[in-house]
Amino acid sequence: MTMWIIIFWVSIAFAITTLFYVSARIPNLLEFTNIAEWGKFKQFSLGLLITLGFTGIIALCIDFINAIVCVMYVAMIWAVSDFAFWMIEKVGHITFEHYYAGWIALVISAIALSVGWYLDHNVWQTNYELKTNKQMSDLKVAMFADSHLGTTFDDKGFAKHLETIQAQNPDIVFIAGDYVDDGTTREQMINATRTLGQMKTKHGIYYISGNHDKGYYGAAHRGFSEDDLFNELKKNGINILQDESILVDNSFYVIGRRDYSVQHEQGGHRKSIEELTKDLDKSKYMIVLDHQPVEYDKEAAAKVDLVLSGHTHGGQLFPFNQVGKWIKANDLVYGYERRNDTDFIVTSGISDWAIKFKTGTKSEFVIINIRKGK
Repeated sequence: MTMWIIIFWVSIAFAITTLFYVSARIPNLLEFTNIAEWGKFKQFSLGLLITLGFTGIIALCIDFINAIVCVMYVAMIWAVSDFAFWMIEKVGHITFEHYYAGWIALVISAIALSVGWYLDHNVWQTNYELKTNKQMSDLKVAMFADSHLGTTFDDKGFAKHLETIQAQNPDIVFIAGDYVDDGTTREQMINATRTLGQMKTKHGIYYISGNHDKGYYGAAHRGFSEDDLFNELKKNGINILQDESILVDNSFYVIGRRDYSVQHEQGGHRKSIEELTKDLDKSKYMIVLDHQPVEYDKEAAAKVDLVLSGHTHGGQLFPFNQVGKWIKANDLVYGYERRNDTDFIVTSGISDWAIKFKTGTKSEFVIINIRKGK
């Protein structure tokens, strides 16, 4: 928790710094003749006014958080552009008549943020091929996480994505947490869950909760509690696993873990992976659903075969993709890793939470083909 408090205040300081940087650079773009006579304070004040105006427009169109993200991204690209042109001038002994660095930074920023919006609000399919020596039939898994219903799509948009997943004819479907959010309405939750329950699979649909499913602001804020969510999931035939395991088709286990936040944010308890697997038949294939990609060494030591997670949103924004791994909050931010005999997969999520741009990844659902063989 201390680490996240530090990151919060560092982010605030970075946001203020970028606001001032952009405000200081904007006057260089305004090349009408008398601006140089205004003095530094008046020039900066004009730049600050323009920056705040731009921030306000974005806040009205999206929200305040994303407005700040846009300003921070523009400032970061602008600083890189300034440095690049400074190096060109120094090395090439060139003097540019106009402030090209600023205009190029704005164009690149607009392109990067537009692409980031597109990558966030559209969904791709990502495929993985895995092999096992254990006795089981070929298994086609569909997995998604971080739908955060009501963010980049509502219940109707969710239904369209489920149609795409259904077209892949998966044998089993896993929901790896953060199915809903504090901004999800009761109607969206009910409608989406009803549609989810209508999916046709050989082995069913399995759900684990994430840190947002419980709700950070209470049931009154969004119109339903976590128990209401669970009841709706059960009513529609979705299997909920909370530190539980189930043997499917006498062939493989699905082990669903309580979210890491239950123990480390809410003062609750979640069973260790050793407790969850100690009485299981180790000759059978074991799939673990764990919303946050943590405790990889312990899960590998328990000799489970596959661990599926979400939570990280794939690192969200370039070049900060690996921050979660650097600060030891996550063992893997995105993609595939193998430790000993255990496969780990982290999805970037089918949607998003607060930040509406993905410049370092894209929204996705995952199809995993598990086949017999070495």
